Amino acid sequence: MRAITIPEPGGPERLVWAEVPDPVPAAGEVLVEVAATAVNRADLLQRQGFYDPPPGSSPYPGLECAGRITALGPGVAGWAVGDEVCALLAGGGYAQKVAVPAGQLLPVPKGLTVQQAAALPEVACTVWSNVFQVAHLRPGETVLLHGGASGIGTMAIQLAKAVGARVAVTAGSPEKLARCAELGADLLIDYHRQDFVAEVAALGGADVVLDIIGAKYLQRNIDALAVNGRLVVIGLQGGAKAEVNLGTLLGKRAALVATNLRGRPLGEKAAIVAAVREHVWPLVEAGVVRPVVDRVLPITEAAEAHRVVESGAQVGKVVLEV
Repeated sequence: MRAITIPEPGGPERLVWAEVPDPVPAAGEVLVEVAATAVNRADLLQRQGFYDPPPGSSPYPGLECAGRITALGPGVAGWAVGDEVCALLAGGGYAQKVAVPAGQLLPVPKGLTVQQAAALPEVACTVWSNVFQVAHLRPGETVLLHGGASGIGTMAIQLAKAVGARVAVTAGSPEKLARCAELGADLLIDYHRQDFVAEVAALGGADVVLDIIGAKYLQRNIDALAVNGRLVVIGLQGGAKAEVNLGTLLGKRAALVATNLRGRPLGEKAAIVAAVREHVWPLVEAGVVRPVVDRVLPITEAAEAHRVVESGAQVGKVVLEV
């Protein structure tokens, strides 16, 4: 088969579409013929040499895909050759074929193309596990989403509104904020011109903050929390080290949690995927929640897709067609 390889870490030009050995599904895995995958910031970090795949995972980038099952490994039940699926991956989506643990498979939702389905697994699993399973967002509460126009942001807006929460978002342009408003965001904050702490304080503070920035926003996110608020850090775009005023956390009886998805044990990933299938997939099939796809490019233009995501020019996900 062919896959996007990274012979040497560096810029987007380091991505090479090359012949590689076919994967073989192990016990409990299926082989998926990939029709489409999507670009995540973890792929950019892997390309730069900063985020290696977990041990035993595919060496190729790509944390999600959609396609068709072509073979079953020993012990797989509940899936059949020919099933159209999308999948959460630890790596390997930028390829013609990928071996996937059966517990990380989801059916392609009714009414969606495989290109749209490829944009779902990573964001749906990230948002559901962090905003709902970790932070326990409830109806009537306020959630602050940084990067509201990102893939994670666009999914989080829709899911939070679907459960009856109030949504505040930050973004860097009026155009991106307008797209967030179309998806249901209630409070639109241009981080170039407005102070999100003051803006959210006018609503009584945020019960939940989902943060992709890290150190740069850490204390301000804590300041933005309401009493009993929950801050979940899932990215470090603004650095990894910061000082925190623990007195503010104590005074607000607030919680600070940092999580990731890629390196979790298979059992934890399977549990998250099962919860997404139960809670999110019905909303997708009903049209309440939809993947937001900025553009679809051929896999041979993976370098250009990385440039788009690196620049932050997209709204939602950039999909690669295989």
